[in-house]
Amino acid sequence: MRDVTRDPAAVEPPVLSRQLRDILSLEDLEPAAQRYLPHCIFSFISGGVETNASRHENRAAFADYDFHPRVLIDVSSRTTATTLFGERYSAPFGIAPMGGSGLAGYRADLALASAAATENVPFILSGASLVRMEEVAKANPRAWFQAYLPVERGAIGALIDRVASAGFQHLVVTADVPVGGNRENLVRAGYTSPLRPTLKLALDAGTHPRWLFGTALRTLRRHGMPYYENSAAERGMAVFSNAATRAHLRDSLSWTDLEWIRDRWQGKLIVKGILAAADADKARRIGCDGVIVSNHGGRQLDGAAAPLRVLPRIADVAHEMTVMMDSGIRRGSDVIKALALGAAFVFAGRPFLYAAAIGCEPGVRRAIDLLRSEVHRNFAFLGSRDVSELEGRVMRIAR
Repeated sequence: MRDVTRDPAAVEPPVLSRQLRDILSLEDLEPAAQRYLPHCIFSFISGGVETNASRHENRAAFADYDFHPRVLIDVSSRTTATTLFGERYSAPFGIAPMGGSGLAGYRADLALASAAATENVPFILSGASLVRMEEVAKANPRAWFQAYLPVERGAIGALIDRVASAGFQHLVVTADVPVGGNRENLVRAGYTSPLRPTLKLALDAGTHPRWLFGTALRTLRRHGMPYYENSAAERGMAVFSNAATRAHLRDSLSWTDLEWIRDRWQGKLIVKGILAAADADKARRIGCDGVIVSNHGGRQLDGAAAPLRVLPRIADVAHEMTVMMDSGIRRGSDVIKALALGAAFVFAGRPFLYAAAIGCEPGVRRAIDLLRSEVHRNFAFLGSRDVSELEGRVMRIAR
């Protein structure tokens, strides 16, 4: 096991703007980002699908459980440090993959990767990212890569070879996107992928000058037109286009494709988007190293179960396979509830991207520190010295 844990107190703290000093929790980041971002970009990040039922349930599920603290336990030596796949991290949470991050903040993929490296938490680079994976791997050699698989074996193999050549050792295969979600909110907000230059988009951008000059024009001036860089072995389409369309059709992919990937990929293999215990068991039998229990942040199937509700059943069948969870994490109490219900680790997405949008790398570091501090504080209240001492501290509320 490689122990590279850093004491957060020993890391040089970032210089915080007044705006970031006013951010006291991850929940404060969303309204701040809403003011900064054009409406269509904010809608892309914040929204779910159809009625937003799953997105809302992801948060509501945490209210089904309460804490049962143990008292008069010496917790003065407590630590949030947690081991995952042989790596020792400063906290039991990481940054989930988020496509199109560079639309929200200037080179946001790099801001997220660098902040995660400095604060020693995992970061998963999205296959729909706008910075080349090779550049991100240099900024954070311990980053993971998340793939939206192409449908042909040759294209899958070429992408995997590129990921390996870039130095990634963890491959996350997202399995819950056979087709694109019904994002009615994006149609109403004027968001398309790729973005189509329209008068509505121009007006939206013009009424948010900090984003226009600090993200959009800054990116164009310094790096040219942004592209979806990592969806395949070669560069994908441009972010702005009148004619191009993004393909979301992956409905022919199957477990045999994952078996083929397992034989080819030499690093850790994780499947993201698991909500059924039977699927977790299939992943284990194939030889996957882990699964991420997730409904894609409520962005795919409206009405899909909140991950926290199915987490215990999946943990029961996982045996030696590592179970992780994302979707809905906003507080240190959320992290602890997920850990107590069977997750070895959790990931959060939207709040960290909001932080990157309004504050670049210092903003992300601020968000990491806030969430880690909440976990550390709550360990004291619960009478827990680390993640191994959570048994009996979280129970479902009898209704």
